[in-house]
Amino acid sequence: MSPLRLFFDARDYELLQLIEQIESSRRTGSAMHDALDANLHPHGVKELVYSPGFRIAHAVINLLTSPVEDQAEIRLAALRTLHDETLASAHSTLRINTARALVQIMKDLVARSDIEERLELAHEFHRTATGTPRVVRRTLERYHLLEMPEEWNQLVLDDHVHDAHSTGRKTPTHLIMDAWVKGIRSLTIVYCDHVPRQAAEEVLEAADIVGITARVALEYSTVFRGRGVRLVWMPRGFADARAFLNFLGQPLVAELMEQGKAVAAWKSEQVLRMLDAWNDGSRLTFAASLGMDVPPLSRVALLQHVGGRQVSVTHLAECLFNHVLPSVRAQAGRLRADGGHAALAELGRLDSLSCSDLRQRWLPDADHILQDADALPDEPAASSDLCLRSISPARLTRRLTSLHSDCRLVLCLADLTQEDVLEILWDCQGRITHLELFNARQWHAGRLHNLPAISTLRNALNSGDGTLLKQLASRMARRMRADPDLARRAAKFRHILHRLPLLWERYRSLPLRCRMGSASASREARSRMGLAFPVTLPARAQRAIRRRRVSTIAVPIQTELEERAIRFLDSPDSPEPKRRTERRWLAHTETARMAHIGNMVSLAGPQQPVHSNGLLREPSQRRKTMPGWACLNTGIGNCLKVAAGFIPAALTFWYTQEWWFLAWFGALIWFAITGVRNSIQMVISGGGGARGSLLRWRDHVSVSRICDSLLYTGLSVLLLEAGVRIGLLEKCMGISVQSHPLFVFTVLNAVNGLYIAAHNVYRGFPRAAAVGNLFRSALAIPLSGLFNTAFISALALAGVADPLYYMVPCAAIISKTASDTVAAIIEGYADSRNNRRMRYWDYAGKLASLRACHARLELMFPEDDILLNLNRARRLIRNGGERARRLERDLCIHALDLMYFWFHLPRAQDVFAKLLRAMTDKERKVLLRLQLVLCCRHTVSKILINGDLVGRNFRKPLAFYLNFHGRYLKDMAHMIRRCR
Repeated sequence: MSPLRLFFDARDYELLQLIEQIESSRRTGSAMHDALDANLHPHGVKELVYSPGFRIAHAVINLLTSPVEDQAEIRLAALRTLHDETLASAHSTLRINTARALVQIMKDLVARSDIEERLELAHEFHRTATGTPRVVRRTLERYHLLEMPEEWNQLVLDDHVHDAHSTGRKTPTHLIMDAWVKGIRSLTIVYCDHVPRQAAEEVLEAADIVGITARVALEYSTVFRGRGVRLVWMPRGFADARAFLNFLGQPLVAELMEQGKAVAAWKSEQVLRMLDAWNDGSRLTFAASLGMDVPPLSRVALLQHVGGRQVSVTHLAECLFNHVLPSVRAQAGRLRADGGHAALAELGRLDSLSCSDLRQRWLPDADHILQDADALPDEPAASSDLCLRSISPARLTRRLTSLHSDCRLVLCLADLTQEDVLEILWDCQGRITHLELFNARQWHAGRLHNLPAISTLRNALNSGDGTLLKQLASRMARRMRADPDLARRAAKFRHILHRLPLLWERYRSLPLRCRMGSASASREARSRMGLAFPVTLPARAQRAIRRRRVSTIAVPIQTELEERAIRFLDSPDSPEPKRRTERRWLAHTETARMAHIGNMVSLAGPQQPVHSNGLLREPSQRRKTMPGWACLNTGIGNCLKVAAGFIPAALTFWYTQEWWFLAWFGALIWFAITGVRNSIQMVISGGGGARGSLLRWRDHVSVSRICDSLLYTGLSVLLLEAGVRIGLLEKCMGISVQSHPLFVFTVLNAVNGLYIAAHNVYRGFPRAAAVGNLFRSALAIPLSGLFNTAFISALALAGVADPLYYMVPCAAIISKTASDTVAAIIEGYADSRNNRRMRYWDYAGKLASLRACHARLELMFPEDDILLNLNRARRLIRNGGERARRLERDLCIHALDLMYFWFHLPRAQDVFAKLLRAMTDKERKVLLRLQLVLCCRHTVSKILINGDLVGRNFRKPLAFYLNFHGRYLKDMAHMIRRCR
């Protein structure tokens, strides 16, 4: 047998096979698995077709591999499916964190090519999907992701990121997905010179899917004293995303966008000229320095690499690196063949060559060329479309505020001095509303060296300290008067000094706030997106930051935070009305200031090791290692767990018991108590006896969970029998069951309760179960005495001469039986609550979608009652066009999912009955009539057979529908009548 068979499960191989099928179908252009409808619920009828792992992988592949310039609808549908699937996969309290971990694992899995690495990740995916807290936290830590509060109220933001439509790598949907995985709740996506409407629409819709507050901003390069200064314009005050998109379509805004496109096209042309200069000169020098031939790179190849994005210097450097890499590898092969110290040294140079090295050494003046071109246009303003290239900050801010008064104008501080900032603020007459006080990329590039002085100026303006402001302005003017070259600027600063009250009044009433971002383009680890306030994170995440278990970078910014407690009272008609308190955090950015120790960190992500192109060692020389114990086959692992628990239990009974029966069979009795209790508990907590359910008792029983319990219960024998009863009580204290039965049972149950509560927390059980086990000793103690008395009485009635002779050795068994009896009640109740909690999530989302679909149908036919007559409704829908037929299709999808809930999900019928009792009589009738669409056998069957709902594997869903829809509608009508 292959060693790998000892380490992985059949489901891991199956998942890899399905992923390979998806990738193959996408490479060949077929739509093999592209028909999973996004409206299907993760716990609905599509569970009959594909596993959750496959569905998550399918969504990730669609999201990551779709081209930038089109297929936005495919990406958005994939994100919606991915978000729903991962949230529904978690069966513990760490619902959101489990979903984040699953997305990250699947992203890593589809990016790998090595089969063994993929198998390890597939196995890790299935282990993490159980939602066990320690596994989820370990996965988050491995990927350098911080644990976020399940209330999702953390203060994690980024006010400056780029997607693939500007200078970034990721599509808008991909960017939003990664932001959600990192725990970011507020994001500003910045576009250069213009924003494509389709990009803004995609990013806002994607953010709405995952619950991120996203804003769209534009970055413009202005000319200030002969050099480029950047301003970010962020229009605000729109009711929704549609209102913002309508704003982009207004004539004056559309004109600005067209001028921005012209500037972007001009910059792209400059980059293409840099490529020509590389081909004609730098390429030859580069090739000669490495002793190899490098063919020229065509403009067409660069444009194909960029796709539909704006060409930038970063894209040029990436494309050049990919272009020269084959030549570098060929040269490395020749050097390895030659051998020698000189060849090894040259091979090391080739191995360390990176994209950033290529840009810094061979494209050193690229950014300066663009900045100088912006500052000194070489074309006349005939190019009215290019007027944005030479515009000043004052003119630009005046134009932008005239387009929309409610906006944020952010001044980027790279390479600016305190004097520059004061002069720009004066020139713009107070229209600048924010300073970009921290920019991770510029900070690590050393371009924010004047931040302390600028921060002092800003604090003087915001605090209304006129004396300090006057001192700062006077000092600037004196410094300029000392330099003859700055005489004209010194005169301007004297003019500012005499009119300083105007600026003072403006920012005293409306403080100059700040923005903080990363300027991330998804390339450099030190400028990855995300800035977090650790105090708003869970205690475990704060410890991980302090102990450097997760890569973060301290940000020297101190900001005042405010914590608010908001109390809500659920509607009395809700199934479980209760008071809720939500904590919310608010950052007062007007108080942000430079500090030696700040209260913010940058989510840098894993730091990349020294760059290597993999040239120092042949691929065949790479050492293969066996997978770790975490990848052990589940069946083998379960057997080892049972053995690890049974062996110490059996040895303990054999050593401590004088009665031969317990010596040889005590461990079996102990294990039988645990196994039977766990099985009964899981069946009852899952509603195994529910009328009409298609779940069998075996569907509720988790073999892995029972094996875990057997492991810990076996170790408890060693603890309770040998350690506590024999070692502590009898040998150390001289106390036995015969002399002090109540005291012995009290101690045994107390120790057992603490032990079980501890391993319940470790195993990730519901909190109610872990807490209940702390107090179950109080109930188990009298129950142990009751069981002890009952067994003694039974032995006496059976004619046993000395019952205590047999009962004294059975003290631990009796204590175990009593403890497990109480545990079955406590843990069963906790499991039942967990099942009900998940069903509430399932029904809440599905019923909301069903009602929304019904509302759209009713509004489409205002003069007809769409639910009054089924046949008439079908005729109306048939004549209502494509939109009406699509709504009818959605109704069928929601009804099929509700039917699947009823028959296949634990506690679904109990939760649905409770929801029905909270509804009005009219709402119950509407709900029943909406599901009468299942009576349309031809319509529903056609939707399934067409393949655009669950793909080509429609046989199981179709058979399920045809066999059970009549029974479901009868049971539903009967339940509704009972709830009246």
